[in-house]
Amino acid sequence: MKTVGMIDIRAQYLRLKEEIDRAVLNVFDSAEFINGNEVKLFEKELAEYNGSSHAIACANGTDALQIALMALDIPPGSEIITPAFSYASATEVCHLMGWKPVFCEVNPDTFLMDENHAESLITPQTKAIIPVHLFGQVCDMHSIMEMAARHNLFVIEDNAQAIGSNYTFPNGRKVKSGAVGHISTTSFFPTKNLGCFGDGGAVLTNDENLARNARMIANHGQHSKYIHHITGMNSRLDTVQAAILRIKLRHLDEFARARQLVAMHYQNDLGNIGEIQLPAKAPGSGHVYNQFTIKLKNAEQRSEFQAHLKENGISTAIYYPMPLYKQVAYHNDIHLETTEQLCETVVSLPVGTEMDTDTLKYITDNIKNKYSRTNS
Repeated sequence: MKTVGMIDIRAQYLRLKEEIDRAVLNVFDSAEFINGNEVKLFEKELAEYNGSSHAIACANGTDALQIALMALDIPPGSEIITPAFSYASATEVCHLMGWKPVFCEVNPDTFLMDENHAESLITPQTKAIIPVHLFGQVCDMHSIMEMAARHNLFVIEDNAQAIGSNYTFPNGRKVKSGAVGHISTTSFFPTKNLGCFGDGGAVLTNDENLARNARMIANHGQHSKYIHHITGMNSRLDTVQAAILRIKLRHLDEFARARQLVAMHYQNDLGNIGEIQLPAKAPGSGHVYNQFTIKLKNAEQRSEFQAHLKENGISTAIYYPMPLYKQVAYHNDIHLETTEQLCETVVSLPVGTEMDTDTLKYITDNIKNKYSRTNS
């Protein structure tokens, strides 16, 4: 019996070991552990890769969201629209900073923000909207930017799961995810498509004033050393992590292609199983498959599915098991039908850059065997 984890970080490291080890040892030799030259080079290369004018590295993806929102100088008590089917980071930051998160519905097939429902939630107190590019693909940024312009809202792209993906506007113009809104954020958590070997994050923008504010905020609000222009925070990307990320950034498109091949195998092998709904592609979006998330019919079927794969050594995960508005920390007495249905039915299969055909076949054969027995 094989053992298959959700992602094999070690295997990816071993492929790049020589490059990464050399880069890390160079940092040790330089002893520039904080704000070293590797950080500055990584920021420059990340901005160039993403088609953004500025990149500001920071300690993690949640800090990136806080820095981005603080840079926009949004008044306390303002409403910020964010999807209910997502990780808690954006909601957490809103609570911490005294803003009110307003939860919107998502599309049942792509899992991305429902921009029509988002627009219906706008009030005079709404100041910003945070589209989350979930599982590796991009929200309908054309519609979201038009909506934002109509209502004078800021757009903060949460690009933690989709870095490297492309978005094509209706006129054919193609951009990288995270290069459309007023400001965007990403995370370099180890399991992300561009992951470091610890924590890390970044803020990206084409607005020079926002970039200046974000850089000051991330560095104690300092304009220059010991000169504090605004209230800030201490959020730095370690030089060692920047050196690792510089190496991995050069391979990011290669990583995306590898994940897309994994997804293609799943699509081809599982497409005829009626009990499974495969993920849909969002219009205009590429997909870099930070997760390959399927839907089953109900929570009971999902439990049986996970148990079957676990018995055969195959990991699965649920992103996400509970709507944000039902969490004790963020409780809100609302009901969003699609979000609640997804929380009961979604399950993610292993996706990684180092998965071979034999491993993928082992996973899909086990899934097909389960349903062939069920339907016989």
